[in-house]
Amino acid sequence: MSEHKSTLLRSKRRAFRVREKIKKVNNLPRVSVFRSLNQTYAQIVDDMRGVTLASASTVSIKKERGNKKEMARAVGKHLAEQARALKIDVVVFDRGSYRYHGRVQEVAEGLREGGLTL
Repeated sequence: MSEHKSTLLRSKRRAFRVREKIKKVNNLPRVSVFRSLNQTYAQIVDDMRGVTLASASTVSIKKERGNKKEMARAVGKHLAEQARALKIDVVVFDRGSYRYHGRVQEVAEGLREGGLTL
């Protein structure tokens, strides 16, 4: 197996392990975070129905300016506004295969600033 394939496999295993723990504990909507090299994406997913309820990304809020961390916090705030409009107050944070620091942590802080309980 090539090094790239094994890296992807480890990443998928980590994400699966985190997601399974979240799904076993409760039935709350899940905030899933994805970060690419330049962009940060987040969405609120209802796993019971298999539906995305709201989403936000650095692409969708281009009027904001700043470094990647500031933009990630803005994504969290924007997603929290959408969730509050849908009357969602409590969500579960799904970090996927990423460590909880940097841009992933900033998204979570933005969600908290926007009024959501994680």
